[in-house]
Amino acid sequence: MTGRSAVLQGAREAAGVPAAVLLAGYIGFGALAAGHGLPLGAIVVSTVAVWALPAQLILVEMHTVGAPFAITVLAAMLSSARFLPMTLTLVPMMRHARHRGWHYLVAAQLLSLTGWAMAMARFPDIEPARRLPWFFGFTLVCVVASAAATAIGYAVADAITPQVKIGLVFLAPVYYLLILLGSVRDRATAYALGCGAVAGPVAFVYAPEWGVLIAGLGGGTLAYLLLPRRAS
Repeated sequence: MTGRSAVLQGAREAAGVPAAVLLAGYIGFGALAAGHGLPLGAIVVSTVAVWALPAQLILVEMHTVGAPFAITVLAAMLSSARFLPMTLTLVPMMRHARHRGWHYLVAAQLLSLTGWAMAMARFPDIEPARRLPWFFGFTLVCVVASAAATAIGYAVADAITPQVKIGLVFLAPVYYLLILLGSVRDRATAYALGCGAVAGPVAFVYAPEWGVLIAGLGGGTLAYLLLPRRAS
């Protein structure tokens, strides 16, 4: 499989269920943003430039309540801190002598939970030299579909009830969970998912404002501590 065929393969795989789920989520986001009075151009640009639905929702909500610009940017940055460990785990799997350094920088900017989860599931079955082209093909289709869906959601906002808007947005996390469950290949991943599933609801009950951060740190730490150690 050549680099071009790997790009096309990634694009074909993205054009199915992944793009459909993103379409639903970003139609909901576009409709929500329209309801808050944001301009169409700004929210479409946010999809392409930010490329992280939780951070985009934060931008919309904080803009609506009139939060200072610096605080809004900081909140969006903190919500996207999860991409650092995702990048550290995925980029080494893409490394190959034929790729240049800037290719990995572009890949890091295109990283999303959808792309990361699918890549982690598919990379073991793809030759190392073809993984980066596959990722580019997959992710570019997702970005284009999401930008289009944002505009569609904005245009049909008046025809969608508030409950449906929220429901469409939260289809994506359910899909991510299913991808992650299907990609479990080792004990460490299983422990991480299990501990996170327990820590998330508990942290939300006791500290809803910090629940995601506490659940991530607490669940990950607990999974690490529970993981059996090999004798040295």
